[in-house]
Amino acid sequence: MTKHQKRLSAPDSWPVERKTETFTVKAGSGPHGREGVPLVVLLRDVLGYADSKKEARYALNNDAVLVNGVAVSDESRPIGMFDILAFTEREEYYRVFPDEGGRLALSEIDADAAGSKLGKIEDKQQVPGGDTQLNLHDGQNLLVEDGSQYGGGDSIVVDNETTEVVAHFPYEEGALVTAVRGQHAGEIGRIDEIQVTPGSGDNGVLVEGVDGSGDFETVEPYVVVIDENFVEGGLDDADDTEEDDE
Repeated sequence: MTKHQKRLSAPDSWPVERKTETFTVKAGSGPHGREGVPLVVLLRDVLGYADSKKEARYALNNDAVLVNGVAVSDESRPIGMFDILAFTEREEYYRVFPDEGGRLALSEIDADAAGSKLGKIEDKQQVPGGDTQLNLHDGQNLLVEDGSQYGGGDSIVVDNETTEVVAHFPYEEGALVTAVRGQHAGEIGRIDEIQVTPGSGDNGVLVEGVDGSGDFETVEPYVVVIDENFVEGGLDDADDTEEDDE
């Protein structure tokens, strides 16, 4: 299998220029599925912390980059929505956040906020012993003793070190949400109405824009409940660099 990904066919969420070069790095296996952006793309093309894949690999081999509190050595490791990047030597911390157009961008945060990450509950199930397993959007699974308070579409904040749930944001009318896909990706507002669709179709969601942004309508899988602390800051995508040699 090829180790490269054509830029023109890269997912819309990837923060890469499409027409400057033919190829970019292919994401490895891991969280977030096909939507995950290879870590080296963020280090090289967005942040400019490395000029080549070789430089990025050197930094990773020295445990200089933490993803959700864990040192990562694989430059192709997929990075996706709400992951936390920590550069402890630089004392710099970022949250991956959906930007306008559906591209993933980096929002600068402080060290305290970098200790936990947001996850959307895709579904839950009972497991032997009576605990409840919460299945999150990035593939992470958590066990909780009492899952009755959690529902599909809710968001939780998980401590990176202990994996304990430290905050819970129900999916309900009035909740603050961001659209993560579709034509309204990156827009933020509060749920005005959840329109239940009969049959197997996705429920519709009417969202009232905040901070002067307009109202919009989308579907349930495209929205994620967030907290006010998750919407500040942001970094523009850096100009893409030329493809490097191994």
